Amino acid sequence: MRFEELHLGGAFLIEPEPHQDERGFFARTWCRREFAAHGIGCAWVQCNLSFNKRRGTLRGMHYQAAQREEAKLVRCTMGALYDVIVDLRPQSPHYGKWAAAELTADNRRALYVPPGFAHGFQTLVDDTEVFYQMSEFHCPETARGVRWNDPALAIAWPECGQRIITERDQSYPDLPPWTKS
Repeated sequence: MRFEELHLGGAFLIEPEPHQDERGFFARTWCRREFAAHGIGCAWVQCNLSFNKRRGTLRGMHYQAAQREEAKLVRCTMGALYDVIVDLRPQSPHYGKWAAAELTADNRRALYVPPGFAHGFQTLVDDTEVFYQMSEFHCPETARGVRWNDPALAIAWPECGQRIITERDQSYPDLPPWTKS
């Protein structure tokens, strides 16, 4: 696997290295030793699927409160998406900054999202499926969010015509003024 550390420190874009022959290919998508060599020591406890019928579906920006922060390994198993993370670690020099990557079924890349980050995505095509490995069990009581279009974050979401977003995701607050950088 190839690990490309993103500018937010601790977040990685990960590409499999396929071994091909006449049958197709084989590639590792997880190896505890390779991840540990890059400072990632997660014990995955849960996997989730998100299926999205329509292009322009936006989910996010979600995170877990401090007592239940979670790491995620996110990949697209069908379709294509624009995946976004925001650094919410209070002591980070990158606090309030974001990074994004296009994940598709064809490029087979994964995004490692460290604890303390908000995460969201927008689908680029109809019928997009997202597979998550999670370091914490789901805990609705600690689920939080930041508004996907907070002007202080200035996330450059792709144009999509009509965006599909839940009322809950639209109602998340902006980063508090005292924490914006």
